[in-house]
Amino acid sequence: MNLTEWAKAQGVHPQTAYRWFREGTLPVPAQRVGPRTILVNVGLNAAPEAIGGLGLYARVSSQDQKTDLERQVARLSRWAEQAGHRVVRVEAEIASGMNGARPKAKRLLADPDVTTVVVEHKDRLGRVSTELVEATLSAHGRRLVVLEDGEVEDDLVRDMVEVLTSFCARLYGRRSAKNRARMALEAAEHG
Repeated sequence: MNLTEWAKAQGVHPQTAYRWFREGTLPVPAQRVGPRTILVNVGLNAAPEAIGGLGLYARVSSQDQKTDLERQVARLSRWAEQAGHRVVRVEAEIASGMNGARPKAKRLLADPDVTTVVVEHKDRLGRVSTELVEATLSAHGRRLVVLEDGEVEDDLVRDMVEVLTSFCARLYGRRSAKNRARMALEAAEHG
């Protein structure tokens, strides 16, 4: 089976599967047989245990996105089920991606049974320094799996507003911080 077919059968984006192949982290044996062809061996070595215990992590920035959070968890769970992998922990939280003190993310990352952390988008794990988290996981024989490359624009804008509000609050005081942040965003859009 070629890599694209395998990726679609597993519910993974083909570009993500190709990245796993390049990085040597594809959970099944595969080999390049041509300049643009990669064949996946889905024999006995493709057992669900090959990837270890999965930890699914979903996050949204605000309470009004709670239904998005539930859909994220459902999509992650569906992917793991279709791929036949064993899920050992599911964590979902409402918190800013800029906040490094997220208890559920910390709990997931600290769980020794979780050998693979799965997120829908890289920015769900955090807005900054996700490469450091990925490197730390790798150093301990674990890994991060991102199902979809790219970012969620809505949350990126919301996080930008939070950062601008925080900076404006420090500069101008709490009362006018939100208005000044909104004005700064409007000026950036039109300028």
